[in-house]
Amino acid sequence: MRISISSNRNRLIGITIIIIFWQVLYVLIKKDIYMPSPLNVIRSFVHITTDKDFFAVISSTTFRVLLSFAISTFIGLLIGLVCGLNKIAYEIFEPVIVLIRSTPVISIIIIALIWFRSDYAPVFTGFLMCFPVIWSNVVHGIKSTDQQLVEMSKIYMVKPIKIIRTVYIPSAKPFIAAGLTTSLGLAWKVIAAAEVLSLPKYGIGSKLHDSKIYLESDKLIAWTLIIIIISYLFELVLMRFLSKQNRSNDNGLEGL
Repeated sequence: MRISISSNRNRLIGITIIIIFWQVLYVLIKKDIYMPSPLNVIRSFVHITTDKDFFAVISSTTFRVLLSFAISTFIGLLIGLVCGLNKIAYEIFEPVIVLIRSTPVISIIIIALIWFRSDYAPVFTGFLMCFPVIWSNVVHGIKSTDQQLVEMSKIYMVKPIKIIRTVYIPSAKPFIAAGLTTSLGLAWKVIAAAEVLSLPKYGIGSKLHDSKIYLESDKLIAWTLIIIIISYLFELVLMRFLSKQNRSNDNGLEGL
């Protein structure tokens, strides 16, 4: 309990230092267009969150993030598992992953805009950015499995499916959890960036674009803070879910 209180106090101190530094910059620059005051950003934040279209904007971006994350997770886990277990499959897919990773995000966004409607271009972009992260973590997790356990399972003639379920997957779980957490945070950043260019009717990226066009720096920072807050909350929920799953699995093993 004391550690939790101390950690919260330290975080509060860190946030206070940021706000003070921000206010000092505002006083020195004296131009709202470059550096709006914290108070103006708070006012814009309240105005944005009470606007009638706020829920539509947030829900639309959240849907795109979760859709791209879900597709990336499903395909990344499936192909990552196959590539981790099969050397030929790994050698086939590795150049594809390297190609995706080496391609600039802006290029992927522009290609997506040519192929898809403005509502779905961010989803495709998010998928291509998150998929390699999950794939790599799954492959590394599978390859880190203790081969002595695998060999022992084969000696006792355990079925391959059961070996995957009881040996490979538990070994890869920490890697998978890290990949999922990283890719979810990445999805929010990529989707917002893609929305800035694709300009769907409802989307946080569209609002960021409008704020930039009309030189409303206070709204630009307010929308950025909204992305940060929502992204952090989703990552927190995911980490708690993964932690709960690990605890239940450990309890199940103890029961055996």
